[in-house]
Amino acid sequence: MNKTTLTHLPSSEFSHIRELVRVKNQTVKLNDWPVQVKGGIYILCVLEGKYEWIIEHHRYVLYPNDVVVLCPWQQLGSPTNTLEIGSFVWLKLEPAIFEPTKELQLGSWSAIHENEQKLMGRLMGTHAPMVLNQLKQVNELITKIEQELKQLEFAYQTRVNQLLDELLVTIVRQQSQQQNQRRDFPQAFEQLEKMLRQSLDHPWTVEEMATVVGLGSTAFTEKVKAYSGFSPLNYLINIRIAEAMRQLRQTDKSLTDIALDTGFYSSQHFSTTFKKLTGYTPGHYRKRQTGDN
Repeated sequence: MNKTTLTHLPSSEFSHIRELVRVKNQTVKLNDWPVQVKGGIYILCVLEGKYEWIIEHHRYVLYPNDVVVLCPWQQLGSPTNTLEIGSFVWLKLEPAIFEPTKELQLGSWSAIHENEQKLMGRLMGTHAPMVLNQLKQVNELITKIEQELKQLEFAYQTRVNQLLDELLVTIVRQQSQQQNQRRDFPQAFEQLEKMLRQSLDHPWTVEEMATVVGLGSTAFTEKVKAYSGFSPLNYLINIRIAEAMRQLRQTDKSLTDIALDTGFYSSQHFSTTFKKLTGYTPGHYRKRQTGDN
């Protein structure tokens, strides 16, 4: 007997949870699982069986406790539209903002810091599709969310939202660790530097950079020092200064705009740091490079 269980969601309190569904399939169902965009932040965990699905144009074989996480514009389904025997659970979140060209904003329900949400969105988009192996914590957390929604005990709204945050943080940490287990540190560091250059205006912390390469802050700092000779934040400042020098030479943007674009919180902060590292103020450097003396 095939069974689909939809958890009732109080619409006024949990509009950010669009679906929470368990599927137990004991017979093969034809024309029931086409490849299509799922919408929202879609988190699916396989519980039983083996599934061969197309996820963002690539074929994957999934086993119990494997997890798929999709961005709102990504697709998943069977290449034959067939839903095989087995079971799985999915949860779909509706973020306030999450588009390919816009940074992730989960909404007021989440306690995850705004900057961490932005980084989470970048990691989800960069590593798409996210296919995580043997992450049984996802089903455990979704089960706890289901229980809270059924039992409606004291402060269940707070608890559900805490569990959603924990679910997302667990997924991002696992993705970073899994991704970088496949690469050596130079490859991981190259990926990090690419991400830093793409978003220099982001107020990066050591913890955030460490998350990108799948390490704790202490181990990350030691590896960066050994690899580059700089601390992580000094390495980041060097990248910011290099980009600022390029913009001073090649653009007519104001010093304030360049300062903010490259991650300095004020033109004074920019000027002080620039002079310390280059020996020139930004304005003097621009004049020398453009010949406007």
